[in-house]
Amino acid sequence: MNLKKSIANLTRIEKCIWIGSLSIIFLSSVLSPTADWLSVLTSLIGATALIFVGKGDPLGQLVTIFFGILYAAVSWGFHYYGEMITYLGMTAPSALWALITWLRHPYAECEVKVAALRPRSWLLLLSGAVLVTSLMFFVLRFFGTANLMVSTLSVTTSFLASMLTVLRSPYYALFYAANDIVLIVLWVLASLSNAGYLPMVLCFVVFLVNDLYGFVNWRRMRTQQSTV
Repeated sequence: MNLKKSIANLTRIEKCIWIGSLSIIFLSSVLSPTADWLSVLTSLIGATALIFVGKGDPLGQLVTIFFGILYAAVSWGFHYYGEMITYLGMTAPSALWALITWLRHPYAECEVKVAALRPRSWLLLLSGAVLVTSLMFFVLRFFGTANLMVSTLSVTTSFLASMLTVLRSPYYALFYAANDIVLIVLWVLASLSNAGYLPMVLCFVVFLVNDLYGFVNWRRMRTQQSTV
């Protein structure tokens, strides 16, 4: 991984999305008198991770590891134990797993080889999602997690997105987009109690745009790779 080459590999549109995402998050925090700066830093790192993951660059997975740790800390502060457990116990470790997998399956220096999943893989993934969600529901309820049902749904979408990222499937981005929508709801609810969390709402709106772009770009990558 080479940071300079990864940045140089971004298209003009991708650089605009990246800079625009960082600017929106930072300006929203400046305009918010009660902004939580750990949340702001976490959002900036998350937006950076997404632009490189959407590019299929392993660097994105390395940045995602740091994002997962910081986001877990932010979630713990608002008693969103589901988010804390999900990102610290699943998202960050799966990002490490994905990093190793992507480095072992390169298409180009800054691009992973896109994979196609068989029906059996989808069946295993959905079965795993049901099992993990069912288990986490009781764990989160035991710890008195805020907004339990929404937090549980976030576990489902996060699990599917994380596993599809490891498996190098373009559909990882659709499940992360679904997770973004869930988290927008979750942090809107948090902001009703503490306006300092409003930047987290905007953060996941930005993430949603990035993930939708990631899905489009990964489909383009798959088409391009299959024709070479």
